[in-house]
Amino acid sequence: MKLRSFYSSVLLVLFIFIGGDLTAQNDRDKKTKPADEIVDKDERQALKNDAEKALKKFKEKDPQLQSHLDGAAGYAIFPNVGKGAYILGGAAGNGIVYENRNVVGYTELRQIDIGFQLGGQAFSELIIFRTPEALKEFKEGNFEFEGSASAVIWDKGRGEAIQFQDGVGVALMPKAGAMAGISVGGQKFNYGEVQ
Repeated sequence: MKLRSFYSSVLLVLFIFIGGDLTAQNDRDKKTKPADEIVDKDERQALKNDAEKALKKFKEKDPQLQSHLDGAAGYAIFPNVGKGAYILGGAAGNGIVYENRNVVGYTELRQIDIGFQLGGQAFSELIIFRTPEALKEFKEGNFEFEGSASAVIWDKGRGEAIQFQDGVGVALMPKAGAMAGISVGGQKFNYGEVQ
């Protein structure tokens, strides 16, 4: 009976992520989605409030972060990313993209992991675009981190130095849960411009 439940759970997760991937594949021809398809207008203020709180927590753990943001072309903040795993794992969350301290768009994060994993995690994610070219590439839609992409973990009361690769740096701040490692490799993003 437990084995049947396990297989049912795996099939359900596969169905959800494969279905989402097929939808995303149809959107690849469009390059970007309308912002309304990523975050409903009714949910935007709540997302913005959560994003501001998450960014404040990142800054509290590392006051030097502000200098990175001041010198950046823009950044994306995902205040609530949920990740769950049991052999096959995945993560999802919505975020806001800022350019020159103004909201320019909304973004969604999706990730599928295959390999031994167990547990669940909630975290905030901050992506800093050091160069206008890196931000432009993200805003073109269907941006993806390669498997070798890395992020620094903001934990234990402090932040660490953000490492930039191709003009992009990533910081993660765990909120709840326990999981052996958090990876950004394989994360895919859709982007919708604010009209």
